[in-house]
Amino acid sequence: MRAPVIDGAEHAWVLNDERFPIDPAVSNCPRARPDHEQSGEDLIALMQQHGVDRTVISHVCYYGRNNDYAVHCVKRWPERFAAIGLLVGARLFPPEDGERNAGRLEELVVEGGLSGLRLSPIYDREAVWLNDPVCDPLWRKAADLGATFNIFLAPEQIGQVADMAARHPGVEVVIDHFAMIDIDRPDEEGIGPLLDLHRLPNVHIRTSLHNPSRQGLPFRDMWPYLRRVYDAFGPERMVWANYYEYLIMAEMIDFFTAADREYILGGTAKRLYFR
Repeated sequence: MRAPVIDGAEHAWVLNDERFPIDPAVSNCPRARPDHEQSGEDLIALMQQHGVDRTVISHVCYYGRNNDYAVHCVKRWPERFAAIGLLVGARLFPPEDGERNAGRLEELVVEGGLSGLRLSPIYDREAVWLNDPVCDPLWRKAADLGATFNIFLAPEQIGQVADMAARHPGVEVVIDHFAMIDIDRPDEEGIGPLLDLHRLPNVHIRTSLHNPSRQGLPFRDMWPYLRRVYDAFGPERMVWANYYEYLIMAEMIDFFTAADREYILGGTAKRLYFR
């Protein structure tokens, strides 16, 4: 039986649906307003076109802390979607709401059917909260629930993840977008700290080659960095996302074996998000 192919992150939103309004008051990107929609139906059409079985919806910033549309997609198409929500961070609920945030997470996971959260400290680089003990109730609850946390951060914030993930080994963590490393900087300012996270077995990498790349498709300047992540973390701790990356991961990288691709293209994401 073929292993599932799972897209590790796509956004979904609708326009002109009174059930799911885009409200700047709760958005964490209030100045952004989409001029088109990308609905659950649109994602399913893309999945059918490209031979993708399932998708992880990364709740979009337009909706902010209102996770209703992500919950709707998971409940309407449970065989197609998992989702991670937005709750804590810049323009969301404050990290110091430790116990209340833990309760909000439990409601999203138990009642809403979501798989976890996306945390984005990159939007407030001056604040240090990810490894602040005030967040411990949230991380403890995540461990109890088996929730996965995707983390979108800058290289200088990697140490916060290392600290928090080491103290809460029961929480699965996925580093988004290669931690936005600058490949023009020395290793110790980017890829080095990222690779150091391999010692923590609960930390995974979402590849997102396009973010650090200085080139167009297929982002060949990132392939040596991908190889270093692969060598450090192994395929069991790697996740791909976004359709322009699918062909690269499925067919172009020559150091992946067939068994590696089963993990990278879907096996790892299935374990993390579709439990």
